[in-house]
Amino acid sequence: MSPARPRLAVWKFASCDGCQLTLLDIEDHLLDVAGALDIAYFPEATKGEVEGRYQLSLVEGSITTPHDAERIREVREMSETLVTIGACATAGGIQALRNWADVDEYLSIVYAEPRYIDTLSTSTPIEHHVRVDFELRGCPISKHQLIEVIDAFCHQRKPGIPRHSVCVECKLRGTACVMVAQGIPCMGPITQAGCGAICPAYDRGCYGCFGPSQDPNIDSLAAWWKRLEVSDVDLVRALRTFNAYSPEFREASEAYERRA
Repeated sequence: MSPARPRLAVWKFASCDGCQLTLLDIEDHLLDVAGALDIAYFPEATKGEVEGRYQLSLVEGSITTPHDAERIREVREMSETLVTIGACATAGGIQALRNWADVDEYLSIVYAEPRYIDTLSTSTPIEHHVRVDFELRGCPISKHQLIEVIDAFCHQRKPGIPRHSVCVECKLRGTACVMVAQGIPCMGPITQAGCGAICPAYDRGCYGCFGPSQDPNIDSLAAWWKRLEVSDVDLVRALRTFNAYSPEFREASEAYERRA
């Protein structure tokens, strides 16, 4: 009798659904995943549900409500391995901009009856609340990197996800540096690889979708941007996008905000 396949669960918190849907966008590889894992819980894709425990949980989204904070602890208890996927789950997402704002003021403007809204004043990554076994970054994540993470789990090895910068991807595809050649501000030198350097290939600066690379030299990038007449205010805005609450981007944005 063949052993039971490991159970996979896919969870959603505060997010746009794009990263979890990447699992459905892996095309022919989806059959391989379905053959290696029992997709036991995935509300976005199936009506069926198999109660945990789950050997692998993929978690999308940030924690923004008291209910979220309680529920992620339940997910952690049911999961042997927990992997966060996407900028919301790994860095708070674009919604983490609330962390520098007055949430009560937002509620009074947006909702007719704000007293019925139960929310936290912050949007925080999953790792702020429970232990995370691996983080897969991106907005959205790369389907190729997702396949690598799943394959690594199935073969009980560490995922081979690069931590070098987007600049390496530009060199690999033969793309000239848009910052040096065209004077276009680019986040590539401090952003983790994973997208294939799409934006620079089309004469646009990197937006930092995959979060900070390993040991990013943000001060050096700021010096380059200053030569391009980019203000500290605009640098702060660039750091506060998809991965605003990642430690490296958060600390740098707060430092440059004090200078602006």
